[in-house]
Amino acid sequence: MPIFAVHYAYSEATAADRDVHRPEHRAWLAGLLESGTLLSSGPYPDGSGALLLFRSPDAGQLKDLLAQDPFARANLIDEVRAVEWAPVFGAFAP
Repeated sequence: MPIFAVHYAYSEATAADRDVHRPEHRAWLAGLLESGTLLSSGPYPDGSGALLLFRSPDAGQLKDLLAQDPFARANLIDEVRAVEWAPVFGAFAP
């Protein structure tokens, strides 16, 4: 199944609300990790966004999944960039 690298971009204007919704966001991610849909995720240290690695049958299904993120439902993500990724070496390579 394809792997997608998803980049979230955040702004300082949403920082306080992200703090409020972070427990629900992380619980959602934990469920996806348990199911094998999420491979890894974490914020950028400068607070500008996050990187999430997902397995998804296609980009359309990934888009539907990302719309369920509590951060997305609360309009706390300024930009989402999702690209299919083909790892050659390392932990996620075939």
